[in-house]
Amino acid sequence: MAFEILKTGARFIILKINDGGKYNTIYKYEYEIIPKESMIVPDPKPVRGMTDRCINLITGLLPDMDYEIRITNTCGDEDGVSELSVHTLHETVTLNALEFGAICDGEHDDTMAIQTAINVCPESGRVLIPSGRYAVTALFLKSHISIEIEDGAVLIGTKDKSKLPILPGIVRSYDEDSEYNFASWEGNPLRQYASMITGFDVEDCIIYGHGTLDGNAGFDDWWKIDKEHFTVARPNMFFVNNCSDIMLAGLLIRQSPCWTLHPYFSKNIDVIDVKIENPWNSPNTDGFDPESCSGMRVLGVHFSLGDDCIAIKSGKIYMGRKHKRPSCDMLVAHCLMESGHGAVTVGSEIAGGVNNVKVTDCLFHDTDRGLRIKTRRGRGKDSVLDNIIFENIEMDHVLTPFVVNSFYFCDPDGKTDYVQSRESFPVDDRTPSIGRLVFRNISAQDTEYAAAYYLGLPESPIEEILMENVTVRYKDDAKAGQPAMSNGVPDTSKMGIYAENVKNLILSNVDIQGQDGEVVIRKGIS
Repeated sequence: MAFEILKTGARFIILKINDGGKYNTIYKYEYEIIPKESMIVPDPKPVRGMTDRCINLITGLLPDMDYEIRITNTCGDEDGVSELSVHTLHETVTLNALEFGAICDGEHDDTMAIQTAINVCPESGRVLIPSGRYAVTALFLKSHISIEIEDGAVLIGTKDKSKLPILPGIVRSYDEDSEYNFASWEGNPLRQYASMITGFDVEDCIIYGHGTLDGNAGFDDWWKIDKEHFTVARPNMFFVNNCSDIMLAGLLIRQSPCWTLHPYFSKNIDVIDVKIENPWNSPNTDGFDPESCSGMRVLGVHFSLGDDCIAIKSGKIYMGRKHKRPSCDMLVAHCLMESGHGAVTVGSEIAGGVNNVKVTDCLFHDTDRGLRIKTRRGRGKDSVLDNIIFENIEMDHVLTPFVVNSFYFCDPDGKTDYVQSRESFPVDDRTPSIGRLVFRNISAQDTEYAAAYYLGLPESPIEEILMENVTVRYKDDAKAGQPAMSNGVPDTSKMGIYAENVKNLILSNVDIQGQDGEVVIRKGIS
């Protein structure tokens, strides 16, 4: 057994245990974090606990302190002890939200008190939100500080949209050429209510702790809004725009009015040891939706929600053409995805492209799809999807483990002949492309609709799909359903691998048993 420190703060560490587990470790472990003698803090206390998870936020440490970390395998293995030293970071000050007038009774609006503490917090300082219930609207982040939401602290969102500020979609500059983009709705720069946690042009900010962000959404308020007729889009829980080096760690985030976490035109975003809970039937409550972002890590996150667990995006055609900002360089590891439409989805708003995505050592349970690529004609020539890798994944009751759909019927024109026709169209500025996809060391059990369903465009086929060391087993009483959301796709049950317009389909040690019909059905490429 080995362990490593992924991140060190002034009052926390993020511990990774490497024993071969996915979301949970194979064994249980005790940890002890022992402070060395200090001239500043008399008799500093050790931090002790137990864990069975690979990724762990551990709080309760003191700033600027040397610690010895000892991890013990509780199974009694003689080789099950590891040790490491760490020095916590400097902290200038702690500002307690209660000292700024927060009432924490769950009814009084505590937004102003908490926001004031954030605004006046000096560099390298901490804003502390102690145990209690805090009614809030929208809080805006600040650079070079940390915000700790303690165990027992619950930030409760408002149901009253009149209390939320509105973020305009685009504001034109006086030069009549440049523009400022403040918000986004499904790939277009449209007006949106500010999120509970909002950041603009912020760098080096950490929001962490074992508390809760509760969006307070329900089917009688935010979730009943008809998205086709709104004037201002529902808020997310977390929205950062043009930010960098932002970390969200340890929190429970629940009942989001819309997308839960939405970083936008940002870089170096970490979401670590977070739990996201939205009802399975709540609309548009995706877990993590990076849009035109780079350098993202999603580690040890538990998703259970009503839409895609992760949905990687880069805008619709206007944003893709103008900014040419792909979402790229993303690592998803040691996560548990449950009850979503797709475990990891790419699209459909991907006009800027997506590349260099790796998903590894994860569990997918009871999702409609495992990998779900959604694209269509009209996303544009900058919509290049390439080097997307899934490996070391276990799927349980995923209806269709692998779906690549180039005829996704989204948007007002989504069911037109231009989008849905299986005839070859001329390649032009509206034509998207898909490069190389890799699926390696993956097992799927209790599959129902199909092992894989790949639909490329006839004029722009998928370049390459590699499936290596993949096993699929079907549910005995598998029901039939539509494996890909596009016109002309029939309901299927226990289908093998369907590949249409795929230039190079490489199958290496692929074991599919129990399918009805052929294991591999090829169409469109000779």
